[in-house]
Amino acid sequence: MPPLFARLPLIALLRREFAGYSLASFQRDLLAGLTVGAVSLPLALAFGVASGADAPAGLVTAILAGFIIGGLGGAAYQISGPTGAMSAVLIVIGSRYGLEGVWVATLLAGAMMIMLGLFQLGRYIAFIPSPVIAGFTSGIALIIAISQLDNVLGVTTPTAENALEKLLRYVTHPVVPDWHALTLAVIVMATMLLLPRFTRIIPGSLVGIVLATVVSVGFGWQVPIIGDIPRTILLEHRLSWTNIPWSSLSDLFLPAVSITALGAIESLLCGSVGATMSGKPFDTNQELIAQGVGNMVIPFFGGVPATAAIARTSVAIKSGAVTRLTSIIHALLLLLSALVLAPIIRYVPLAGLGGVLLVTAWRMNEWESIHFFVNSRLKHAMIGFAITMLATAALDLTQAILIGIVVSAVIYLRQSAISTTVTSAPVNAQQLQAQGMPITEACPSIHVYYLTGPIFFGSVTNVLEAFESAGDYQSLIISMRGVPLIDAMGAQALHQIVDEHHARGGQVLFTALQPTVLEMFKRTGLFALVGAQGIFWSSATAIVELHEQRAVAGCPHCDAHGDGCAVLRMAKERLAHEGAAHEPQAVLPPQN
Repeated sequence: MPPLFARLPLIALLRREFAGYSLASFQRDLLAGLTVGAVSLPLALAFGVASGADAPAGLVTAILAGFIIGGLGGAAYQISGPTGAMSAVLIVIGSRYGLEGVWVATLLAGAMMIMLGLFQLGRYIAFIPSPVIAGFTSGIALIIAISQLDNVLGVTTPTAENALEKLLRYVTHPVVPDWHALTLAVIVMATMLLLPRFTRIIPGSLVGIVLATVVSVGFGWQVPIIGDIPRTILLEHRLSWTNIPWSSLSDLFLPAVSITALGAIESLLCGSVGATMSGKPFDTNQELIAQGVGNMVIPFFGGVPATAAIARTSVAIKSGAVTRLTSIIHALLLLLSALVLAPIIRYVPLAGLGGVLLVTAWRMNEWESIHFFVNSRLKHAMIGFAITMLATAALDLTQAILIGIVVSAVIYLRQSAISTTVTSAPVNAQQLQAQGMPITEACPSIHVYYLTGPIFFGSVTNVLEAFESAGDYQSLIISMRGVPLIDAMGAQALHQIVDEHHARGGQVLFTALQPTVLEMFKRTGLFALVGAQGIFWSSATAIVELHEQRAVAGCPHCDAHGDGCAVLRMAKERLAHEGAAHEPQAVLPPQN
């Protein structure tokens, strides 16, 4: 293999993934692929309907995603296809722009995901706070559940702008459910909830769909069904270059951003969870490129956007998947189902698929995170979660994520500002003596301030207020051991404190600066203002230095006021007795 190709991320992944591959490994991939395929079949059909397209569109999406995204992805275990989260976004886009608008937005989103991968921006997805992720996941679950109420109840209600408006319409305009449809949905939901208690070998959703179909056909119930399934993956209704609205692509930019954001977030989160479960490597940027390529191809076959699916990926890992052949085998099984089982699949009732989606929506919620927020009484997390969830249900995903991030950022800044404290205390001679310092009496004109927490624009007011009484002392020692960072406004505040104290004839020393804080001191002129002799590694060293300066040169405070100082007299007597003249020496923190 040429060296250039050997260095490509995908080639490197494949070489590591298939190193030592054997017949036993293939058998594990085969079993895992068949298991995932059985799980994916009812979900693909359901999410195709839920996205505003139809069941064949969901099936085609799962097949192509299994081949393309699974083959090019950044992990050996990742399974992609139509998902509930994406369906929730597509409901809104489809109602505004139609199915062709969904296809074009998907094409644009695919290009955006490829760019994210090429520019290696995958790691920045981790900057989204967990309450925001949990919030929009629950919001998406709410959208899915509400969107399936018509199918589950066997009724048809007018479309609405958002999920909350549709839910309100059920309250203001009550409907009479069709008990046939409701019964079929209950059969599926009961099977999905109860069967795992007895066995996890057979997917509950698949068994539930089979039971509901048998009951519906056996009793001759007249309920809406999936209908004809084309025995091809090239659907009659699909995107083509001739019907792309080139002149109005800008109108679909924001919908494409929504699909990109969700596709990237869900795929990378799924990959991270899978990496933890399997212990195998995960290349975030390669995964984004694979998702982008897949989503640029799928619309031309009539499918809907695909993304990595956590539930199907976890099934693959737990079933013993070794390589990405698991994804390809699962796609082959789905393709075989479309070609062979199409005459049977057509009779699947929509109410049964609605039941699958209601249970899926319930399971989508990040219950572990939600319980953690509530049990820990993390009010800021619960507020961010609730606002993001409601925004997701009422607005589109991009707006919801931005609102959630802004709210989380504001809460974080407030907490950071509150966490910044300033305490002060006079010099404690006894404590210094216990540390072996040559201090018998403390000079009352020296005062120590202890700063803790970040010094930034949100906390400078508290810092300035704490130094209002600093004029009562001639020498200030400001300990910053507990300050991890300082921004420009924080540096300005400290600059103001030093300038005002210098104007009063006082002296300011800083101690225990973290490397990042010291760098900011140098960049903003604070270091030059106090000088190298004004920066010390510890407060104790600074205190001793000030006392010995006073013993040699006198105390500026006492000299100015004509006061005698017992502290100075004792220090001078000690120095005279020792016969040692001490030259003032600043102690700088070690440089990295």
